[in-house]
Amino acid sequence: MNDTIVALSSGRPPAAIAVVRTSGPDAFAAAEAIAGRLPAARQAGLRRLIDPGDGSLIDQALVLRFDAPNSSTGEDIVEYQCHGGRATIDALIDALIAQAGIRLAEPGEFTRRALANGRLDLTEAEGLADLLAAETELQRRSAMARAGGALRKLLEGWRDRLLELSARAEVAIDYADEEEASGDPQLRSDIRSLGDDMASLVEGPRVEPLRDGVRVVVAGPPNAGKSSLVNALAQSEKAIVTHIPGTTRDLIEVPVAIDGVPFVLVDTAGLRVSDDAVEAIGIERARSEAERAELLLWLGDAPDAPDRPGVILVAPKADLGHCAGGLPVSAVTGQGRAELVRALVEQARQLLPKADELALDRRQHDLLAESQAALRRAAELDDPVLMAEELRVARLAIDRISGRAGVEDLLDALFGRFCLGK
Repeated sequence: MNDTIVALSSGRPPAAIAVVRTSGPDAFAAAEAIAGRLPAARQAGLRRLIDPGDGSLIDQALVLRFDAPNSSTGEDIVEYQCHGGRATIDALIDALIAQAGIRLAEPGEFTRRALANGRLDLTEAEGLADLLAAETELQRRSAMARAGGALRKLLEGWRDRLLELSARAEVAIDYADEEEASGDPQLRSDIRSLGDDMASLVEGPRVEPLRDGVRVVVAGPPNAGKSSLVNALAQSEKAIVTHIPGTTRDLIEVPVAIDGVPFVLVDTAGLRVSDDAVEAIGIERARSEAERAELLLWLGDAPDAPDRPGVILVAPKADLGHCAGGLPVSAVTGQGRAELVRALVEQARQLLPKADELALDRRQHDLLAESQAALRRAAELDDPVLMAEELRVARLAIDRISGRAGVEDLLDALFGRFCLGK
């Protein structure tokens, strides 16, 4: 990271204002070549931006400088707040990359440098990625809790406790052969207590349903009104509706936010025995989706409904008098739609973390569960050597969550989700 990177950090032009950022050892020198004398650190100064190549005026802009290591990346940073026309932005970036040692940033490279320089840990970077993609208030608040360092602080506290427990286990090893050594009778109890403290986060709601949307599969026999119901819930004609049974042959996914809760509505093929090879594939996919759905709207007869949690029985076509065995709903008249939406939102909220509540993604959850399992094993051991090894395993899992160890293979995929200027 000896080179200096530059990118547009604000939204796509044209716009009233654009923010162009540089970060790296040559950020100040490049800024002085274009803007002249820089303002004091963290103070904005109005400057004329001159192209060093031909002496032409690029723009008048506010220039801010941030000195390493007290910047968002831990490196020297200069920000240019210029007019947001595409030609102005391109001219400024072209003038910057013409300077020695400066190149365009790769996606997420500013944040990746912040991670490498200890300005944030992996959990904060993952939270920031979710924050950039948030489309609902619940998504924003959940991502903000992680991007703001709440999980980092919790993990640091647990790691400190693990280090202290490991030190006590090492002492027990040193005195294991001494007959008069009193040992540490409280050690196993303290190990068990730390594992219990991790339990609420391991067992709590996960972040995927909130980030990706609660997956709601609409299933039932052919011509039951599944596509019409999806359209009614989405308030848009997303699925083809006809009176011909078997119209839907593949999955149709419709992302939608209802009362601030993100959902993915999944229209499926009607469940029946079919000799049509294409329809049979769709039916198999429908069965598979019904099995993995977080919520399932069943539009068939109540006795035929899958025996699993999260099933909401719906009696569709209520305007035609089909009201037996479930919540009466009509996609034509709107009857029962409000009640169905209320039931969906209520059940979905049970699957989602509460506002500002910490939640883990699959990677974080699996590693924390691994740490907790190691602590449980350690608490059952009498041999201090084996106990110390289990504590090491628990600590390594915590380090992998925060990015201290074993995460290089994840970084390209993670930072590929960021824009160039982040």
